Amino acid sequence: MQIEIAAKCLAELGHETRLKIFRYLVKGGRQGLPVGEIQSELNVPGSTLSHHITRLVSVGLVKQRREGRTLYCVPQYEELVSLIDFLQDECCVNEC
Repeated sequence: MQIEIAAKCLAELGHETRLKIFRYLVKGGRQGLPVGEIQSELNVPGSTLSHHITRLVSVGLVKQRREGRTLYCVPQYEELVSLIDFLQDECCVNEC
């Protein structure tokens, strides 16, 4: 992962609401979760949730898919692992 991409991902995860959304998605599994469930669980207004999800999508941490009338958010574990690997490889001093 390039430093610019890592910085963008970390910047988006640096917002409390986006971090809560991403954490909830990661815990939800690879199949993703419906937007309505995320909204109910985190008690975030729809327009606010949409804004934050768009930010996570813009850096590749989340993808969306539609099944009928339901929009799912799917965490991108590969991107998460790349970000963690970047931090361990580039930021740790043989102590991680």
